[in-house]
Amino acid sequence: MDATTAPHHIPPEMPQYGETYHVFELMQNMLEQLLIHQPKDPIPFLISHLQQDNDNVPKIVILGPPASGKTTIAMWLCKHLSSNLVMVEDLIARKFSSLAEVARKHYQKMKKLPSTLLIKLIQERLKEEDCIRRGWILDGIPETREQALMIQTLGITPRHVIVLSAPDTVLIERNLGKRIDPQTREIYHTTFDWPSESDIRNRLMVPGGISELETARKLLEYHRNIIRILPAYPKILKVINADQPCVDVFYQALTYVQTNHRSNAPFTPRVLLCGPVGSGKSLQAALLAQKYGLVNVHCGQLLKEAVADESKFGELIQPYFQKEMAVPDSIIMKVLSQRLSQQDSIQKGWVLHGFPKDLDQAHMLNSLGFQPNR
Repeated sequence: MDATTAPHHIPPEMPQYGETYHVFELMQNMLEQLLIHQPKDPIPFLISHLQQDNDNVPKIVILGPPASGKTTIAMWLCKHLSSNLVMVEDLIARKFSSLAEVARKHYQKMKKLPSTLLIKLIQERLKEEDCIRRGWILDGIPETREQALMIQTLGITPRHVIVLSAPDTVLIERNLGKRIDPQTREIYHTTFDWPSESDIRNRLMVPGGISELETARKLLEYHRNIIRILPAYPKILKVINADQPCVDVFYQALTYVQTNHRSNAPFTPRVLLCGPVGSGKSLQAALLAQKYGLVNVHCGQLLKEAVADESKFGELIQPYFQKEMAVPDSIIMKVLSQRLSQQDSIQKGWVLHGFPKDLDQAHMLNSLGFQPNR
């Protein structure tokens, strides 16, 4: 599959199978789990891991300063993705958990949790069946770099990290109007998001710690910590401007968490260049082939070469050239199939232009196993 290795004769089905079923990512994930958990008996551990089949469930971290709307966005994402919201308050309030009971007592005295206890609560929660099956969204966790590294050490790896950002002046003003529904934990605002139902309005509460001085202190602490947290998530991080309507923030966050990051898996490039006549396809194909060592496959040129070589395909093509008629797709596909099945195309990859020109031709190309991946 790699042009730098010895030129083994590799059937085209092999790399295609690996790409289709994400074999590289599967093996990488299994190796990571083995090294993190170091089970005494690896085989049953791997079987159990594969049976969970949860590599693609949401695993999201949402960070942001006070009043940036991270809890609201996290709750909306949970509803849309049918996932589980994990918040510090909910972890502390959990019943039937000895860890949560210890955490409640500590929180009542100190008004905060030590990092080791918080991470243990997170680990306990994420091991439960609903989080394994439907994924999780961490709201405002980790709070420090120490917590981020502890989470990574335990093998808790998010697939997407969202950081909300807004000017401090906006956040302070926004925080003053914050209200909470004690029944649903939904967050409202006296200016931007006031509920229409009188029952909800009557039971809304003013949360503690939202004064201008208190908010400024929290913002200072947040800025001090966030610059040390971000380097822990270099390739899975997206910063979203929170100084815009909440719905716009949500859709940007949703679009991001539904995208797949580019895989590190080795692959053989199969590039298809499309464009109208005169758009420069031939030039771009030549440049790509030169830079990346690909086979430059020009459909029209292939047909001309077949005629010039007086091959069996050339004999079929010649009458159509003489009558200036379009060559049938079935003949073109035979010529293309022969060229793309040669060993240099399989090993180095190819860049194809001049075909397909319509949807039927595209389906024919795919049906023969020559699906482009770029």
